Amino acid sequence: MIKTVAVVCLFAASLASAASAQEGPIPKGVPHLDHVFVILMENHAYNQVIGNPNDPFVNSYAKTVNLATNYFAVGHPSLTNYLEIVGGSNFGIRDDNSPDWHNSTCTPNLATGAVSLETTTTNICPIYGTGTDAATPVIDYSNETTGPPGVIDIDGKLGYDANPNTVGLTIADQLVASGLTWKSYQESLPPTGADGVNNADGFFSNLDDLATALPGEDQTQSNLVALYAVKHNPFAYFESVQEGFDPQLSLKRMVGFDGTGGLYNDLALGRSPNFSFIAPNQCNDQHGRGNSGPACEFDPNDNGTLVGLNPGLMYRGDVALQNIVTAIHESSIWHSGNVAIVIVWDENDYSISPTTNRVVLTVDTNYGRHGYKSNTFYDSFSLTKSIEAGFGLQCLNHACDSSTNVMTDLFAK
Repeated sequence: MIKTVAVVCLFAASLASAASAQEGPIPKGVPHLDHVFVILMENHAYNQVIGNPNDPFVNSYAKTVNLATNYFAVGHPSLTNYLEIVGGSNFGIRDDNSPDWHNSTCTPNLATGAVSLETTTTNICPIYGTGTDAATPVIDYSNETTGPPGVIDIDGKLGYDANPNTVGLTIADQLVASGLTWKSYQESLPPTGADGVNNADGFFSNLDDLATALPGEDQTQSNLVALYAVKHNPFAYFESVQEGFDPQLSLKRMVGFDGTGGLYNDLALGRSPNFSFIAPNQCNDQHGRGNSGPACEFDPNDNGTLVGLNPGLMYRGDVALQNIVTAIHESSIWHSGNVAIVIVWDENDYSISPTTNRVVLTVDTNYGRHGYKSNTFYDSFSLTKSIEAGFGLQCLNHACDSSTNVMTDLFAK
């Protein structure tokens, strides 16, 4: 057991951290799944979404599908949460920095035991191998804030010790090894692909010399609208994907929403992979940008409550979700085998104590119960473990912890 309780049982926690957190037994408790769609939304707490009149689709949808009322993100910022969902670990990364693309000479955090924090500016070495990830403290004074009252990384009671047996893999590695398929659908990814791209507006990216791209073009890198952000594409941080040793496990598996091979084209043709990781752009995932108009402006005062939110940003994300879910429901994929749609917010970005990191997670299946509310404690690693159970994959990293619950009730027949 890796999960620990604040203050109490510190000695027991130190013993627990020595437990293996690599690949373990195949989790049980979820029916066989043929297709899973995971849709990531951004930076809003449970009570900022549920009950928000500017999220009409989500609130209606949450009543008809299954809703986790006691689900928590693990840590901050965004990239950390994305890595934990697809890999069961933060891999020593607790910041949003971009990858150190194709750098074969650097040493990953797992090997050095180093922790990348928000105060660091170094790009992230490609993840591979085994080693020690970063601890998730109960209350954090070292990363997004210093001193009291601190940031609550989960629920104010639980934390995770750094684990010395973390393996640098994701569910994508596992799927390919099992003969299954995956894609990372990233809205506003440029048509040239994901390699080396840290930010993009759907056409231009950080790789372009915008001043000379087109005659008369007056946009510069300083005012590029970063709709696509690599920090929301966790698979891009792993050596196996960057180098593409296996064509089924490569940057070619990352595509946009539109065009041939994109999200909507795949759904229309009924050829979606077994696992679809779906990230709307930073205007449509409720993250917001500072230079993209009133419907995408950052929340004026995001404090974990409904007060101070940008209603346009919330509504825009709600419409984007409705479009994605509708396209899945209308696809022939939805009527073939056992299919699940998971919508989850990555974190409550402003979980200053006593505000916790509780966020919304819904599960919609084409085979099972609907309208169920679960009060069972779940976190990001529970989501990893549940997807692995549905695909018959071994548990990975903290998904192997005995304290990590499988979402049996949410995926039940």
